[in-house]
Formats: sequence, structure tokens, C-alpha cells
Amino acid sequence: MRRKLVVGNWKMNGNLAQNEQLLRTLVNDLQGVDHADFAVCVPYPYLFQAQQLLQGSNIAWGAQNVATQESGAHTGEVSAQMLKEFGASYVIVGHSERSNAYCESDANIADKFAIAKQHGITPIFCVGETLQERESGVMEYAIANQLDAVLSVSGGALLDHAVIAYEPVWAIGTNKTATPEQARAAHSFIRERVAALHPGAAETVRILYGGSVNPRNAAQLLSMPDIDGGLIGRCSLDAADFERICRAACGI
Repeated sequence: MRRKLVVGNWKMNGNLAQNEQLLRTLVNDLQGVDHADFAVCVPYPYLFQAQQLLQGSNIAWGAQNVATQESGAHTGEVSAQMLKEFGASYVIVGHSERSNAYCESDANIADKFAIAKQHGITPIFCVGETLQERESGVMEYAIANQLDAVLSVSGGALLDHAVIAYEPVWAIGTNKTATPEQARAAHSFIRERVAALHPGAAETVRILYGGSVNPRNAAQLLSMPDIDGGLIGRCSLDAADFERICRAACGI
């Protein structure tokens, strides 16, 4: 039985005062809620603050990107080892907001996935289709290409106990949400694709849904088979909203 996971993606938001209020509230409100796993992925400058405020709680923390290199002359990059020094348990790789804006290739994303795993950080590997790809009937082809890029570099075994986030590009930050049936179909396809190459990994990999998840639709989405939790954007910046989504993942 896969344990549900809810991850907040703060994106490029926050300041020290707001972060402290948000995290202290979440630590208090989610104390004792132990039927799922919770985490927040924060901007790099706030990793130390997250570490200080969340250590000892039931909320893990992580980053939103990682370099493909270990060290060296790579101005502006942050390595996996640096993330480990701040206690990061997770890192988001391949989010469409980054891959589109910074021209990240599938191969580059696959390298980030692999280096995170090598350093004991769980990568949250984002896949998803554009509206044009969905309407053109090539949604599964587009998602398969993204998955296969990681599998070709990392092999199916590295997906064991990893996290994949299905985020339809057309639903991110738009208030448009895939129907529970659409989300379930995509998640089932992803799991079947993984199973074809590594059956064991298909049983342990957690597949999250991301794309305008909110307290009103969370319970229905997160109760669907093959949906193992959520990657939450805007609502992760509101303590009450994020708490309600976390509780929905626990069935409470």
C-alpha cells in the first residue's frame, strides 16, 4: 500500500516573516496527522529557514531544482550535495515552468533525476502534456517521451521509491483542473509505462497529481486509484488551504 504524499511547491514566493508564520502554523496544525507524508519545496534562500523550523516535525522540506554537476565553475547553480547540507529530502525536477522558460531538455531533466537519487534526495519528476497535445490526441506519446528520457538514463530501478508528478501543463495555475477520471487515466498510463520496464518500481513509485488542486477538489482527486497525492502550487502558500488538502489525502 503506497502512502499518500502532499508536497507544496512555493515557486518564487515568500519572505522570511511570511514563511515563519506559514511554517509554524503548519507544524502546529498537522501535528499528529500521520496517515500521509507532507513536504514543502521552497526557494533556495529559504532552505535554512525551513530546516530550522521543520526539523523534528512531520513535514519534510526540499528544493525546486538541482544542478546536473557536482561542483565547479557553474555560476548560479546549486548542487545536490549543497541541498543535502540543508536537510533537503525532495527536489522538483522537470517542472514545465522551468523546462519551458529555461529550455531544459528531457535529457537534462533525466540527469537531474539521476544525480538527486545518487545523493539520497527523492526527485519529484514532473511530466505532463500541453492543451494542444491533449486535443491532438498525442497526450500519451508526449508523456511517454518524458518518462523514457529518464528511464533511458537512469534505468527503471531508479524509479523505485521515487516520485512522479503528473501535471497537465494546461492546468497549472489556471484554475482548470483535470477531471478525476482524466487524472486517473493519465496516472494509470504512467504506472503501466513504468511497469513495462521495471514491474517492481511500478508498485512503489508514487504518482502525484498537480494542476490547480484546491480544498474543494482535493478529496475527490486524491481518492482516485493510482493517484498517490498532490503537488500543490498556489494553495501551499495558504496554511488553511494546504492543511485541508493534507487532511483530504488522509481521508479526514
